[in-house]
Amino acid sequence: MYILETLRFLLRETSANDAEQAYLLNSDEEVLRYTGDKAFDSIDQARIFLASYDHFKNYGFGRWAVIDKNTKVFCGWCGLKYSSDKNEYDIGFRFFKKYWNMGYATETAAACIKLGFEKFGIQEIVGRAMVKNKASIRVLEKIGLVYNSEFDFDGEPGLIYKIKNQKYDN
Repeated sequence: MYILETLRFLLRETSANDAEQAYLLNSDEEVLRYTGDKAFDSIDQARIFLASYDHFKNYGFGRWAVIDKNTKVFCGWCGLKYSSDKNEYDIGFRFFKKYWNMGYATETAAACIKLGFEKFGIQEIVGRAMVKNKASIRVLEKIGLVYNSEFDFDGEPGLIYKIKNQKYDN
């Protein structure tokens, strides 16, 4: 079942069936360069991770699989994450390298922000990026997030961007 539709994409919950694509996506060193994440050791490890991913059950949203409307191909993921330790909602995205610089992250992330505000009543969404990750910073700015502060991103300088839901902005 699709949770969201954009001009070019359908977004749905990720599942253990996406294990091979998740493994391949996270196997590319360039894709992971600025994420702080580590590659999966195997497709089975990706399957276990996806099978135990409980964000959809717990919050109604998460990191959705981005599916090309025309080809039905898995292009990457995009979505919202709630971090209870920070009490914040985060927008994130990750796409196969062949889809970079085509507006995919901008299109899907903007739709996810809108859905977070309208359907889930989220009051504020943050985006975190390493200072070196100019492409992700550009996406965050294009979708309306504004610079807020610096932070330590796994030993690298990082930036936090924020956007407030106008419904709750006083």
